[in-house]
Amino acid sequence: MRRLIQTAAATAAAMGLALGPVTAAHAGPVEQREWWFDSWGIRTDVWPQSKGAGVTVAVVDTGVNASLPDLKDAVVPGKAFNASGQPTGDDATRDQDPNEGHGTAMASLIASRGTHTGFYGIAPEAKILPIHEPGLSPDATSAVIRYAADQGAKVINFSQGSSAAVYPNHCPPKMVQALKYAEKKNVVVVAAAGNSGDYNNDAEIPGSCPGVLAVGAVDHQGKPWEHTQRQDYVTVAAPGAGVGGMGKTGHVYNNGEGTSQATALTSGAVALLRSKYPQMTARRTVQVLTNTAKDFGAPGKDDQLGYGVISIPRALKNSVSQNAPNPVYARLDKAADQPTGGKGQAAPATKSDGGDSGGSNAPLVIGGIVVVVVLIGVGLFVVVRRRKPSGAGGGPYGSGPFPNGPQPMNQPGTPPSFGGHTGGQPLPPQGGQQFQAPPQGRPNPNLAPPQSGPGMAPPAPQGRPNPNLAPPPE
Repeated sequence: MRRLIQTAAATAAAMGLALGPVTAAHAGPVEQREWWFDSWGIRTDVWPQSKGAGVTVAVVDTGVNASLPDLKDAVVPGKAFNASGQPTGDDATRDQDPNEGHGTAMASLIASRGTHTGFYGIAPEAKILPIHEPGLSPDATSAVIRYAADQGAKVINFSQGSSAAVYPNHCPPKMVQALKYAEKKNVVVVAAAGNSGDYNNDAEIPGSCPGVLAVGAVDHQGKPWEHTQRQDYVTVAAPGAGVGGMGKTGHVYNNGEGTSQATALTSGAVALLRSKYPQMTARRTVQVLTNTAKDFGAPGKDDQLGYGVISIPRALKNSVSQNAPNPVYARLDKAADQPTGGKGQAAPATKSDGGDSGGSNAPLVIGGIVVVVVLIGVGLFVVVRRRKPSGAGGGPYGSGPFPNGPQPMNQPGTPPSFGGHTGGQPLPPQGGQQFQAPPQGRPNPNLAPPQSGPGMAPPAPQGRPNPNLAPPPE
């Protein structure tokens, strides 16, 4: 019965994978707000090889504001779906997030052109296919995966998640079939691992599904972000703390936290890799990213950062053996040999071997239903009271802009190297030694007020170069 309460409550509560606590653009110069540029050597090691041209990234989220100067040349018309997986007629080029604009922020991390704000995505020549899906029902998620694949997307980004507790093998069979379709259409599917690793740590769809590259979050010190999920389906990690983005109004937030951001940056990395190697398959792309990851956190593969933080410069060398492990697709291949449990619906978790006795169990069934309903209500109340801070909104995209209240101001300092050569701390020794956190606490300068004028950042201090404000090299 205890398991029933946990399962029912987990099913009803969608996980927050959102643009986390955010703040004004002026709290730090652009090269500090985009510290991952140095860690990956984006300008020096990556952009001379690839900027994502020729690759479309489907962003399944709240929609994307295509009218912003930084995104208008990146966004192509997409589609909105309802919970039943039916199109609504909207082209998803408006961000319907009532808060900052989660979908727009994720798209900006991938492909912002930087033309107005100076905030660049890591793949600034990629295209964004916006898809609005208000939730993560098996019908809707399966429909959007198939739609994005049919539209020619080479990567699908899910910066969101929902509890997978009630599904066999933590994935609805209908979604498994859609992921098999995506693999046949040569599409990489990337999803957030989850943001509740330090409390309920639920497995979450679509990240928990076979054939999905599930992404954990690391901070600017090379340490696992405190809330990142602890699950064996986590394959890689990317920057997810101290990572902001451009909201739907065009304002640039210089700080945020979540596996949402890590997922968007990983999708951008996929775009960079597939742009340089247009014939590279989805399987090969994931194999290369997995086997070139830098080992941070616990030694070897772990449940927070998977095989490590993706290293874009190393991945672009494409030097991984064709026989290297590819756990994401090994799981999908294994799922291909398993029954689906009917017409795409979840198979029963258990099956009775007893025959029909001919008697009526209606009173017992009705009584059991009443008990279950009451227990679910109590369980949900407890979970909501535990998970939801005062004044925060729920839903699959997060719990409001400041779920933990204002945090102390702190600059990131020198970030670790994830394979770039433009500075940063040296890699930790093999074995996963972690960097020490700064004494001021984690970076989260929520006390800074917004600057007048959306997305404007001050010049770098003391004449320091501000490379991310300049256009990408030709």
